[in-house]
Order: sequence, then C-alpha cells, then structure tokens
Amino acid sequence: MRRPAKLLFVYNADSGLFSTLADIGHKLFSPATYTCALCAITHGVLAERAEWPAFIESLGATCEFLHRDQFREQFPQIQDALPAIFRRHGDRLQLCADTSAIGACQGLDDLQALIRRDCL
Repeated sequence: MRRPAKLLFVYNADSGLFSTLADIGHKLFSPATYTCALCAITHGVLAERAEWPAFIESLGATCEFLHRDQFREQFPQIQDALPAIFRRHGDRLQLCADTSAIGACQGLDDLQALIRRDCL
C-alpha cells in the first residue's frame, strides 16, 4: 500500500505583515516583475483563490506551506531557487516542482496538473 504524499510548498516571499503589504503593492503596481509565481497563481491581490484550498484538499496528501524566511530557517542546507514544491520524507526533501516548472504554468489549471503529474 502506497503512503500518502507529504508536500511542502515554499513561496518566494517572506512572512509577516510588512512583507504581505509589500507583496500586495507589488502585485498591484508591477505584477510582471513579481518574483513568486506560486503566489501569483494561487492568490489574487488580497486573498487566496477559492479553487486552491479545494484542490489541496482533493489531493489526499499532507500539505505544508512556508514562506522563504521560514523555509531557510528550517532547512538552511537547501539552497534551491524559490518558489518550489518538495516531497517530504521525514526530514529529507525531494524537489518535485522547481521555479522554472512553476513559472511555466499559465494558471491554476496548469499548476494543478504539474502537482498531480510530478509531485504525487
């Protein structure tokens, strides 16, 4: 019997109120230069897209979400470019969707297909 996947989604943005406000401003005034494709796809300017939590729930996987600063604090040895999605095996992480794969997604449908194909 196959174990359910454990996925770790890492945004290329820092946690905290100031960072959140800066991200909102960046998305509003310069969306083409926003550096987190994962956030741009899964969140609108002010909130998470309604379809995203339903998709995550449908995966049957344990999913964790970290911001860049939280990730670097917990996993300082991992220097992969962000955003990224990892499969988690205890304390070991395996990259399953890198920055370029996420950035190539044209929207939520593409991201969902990428996750189902490469991360589960």
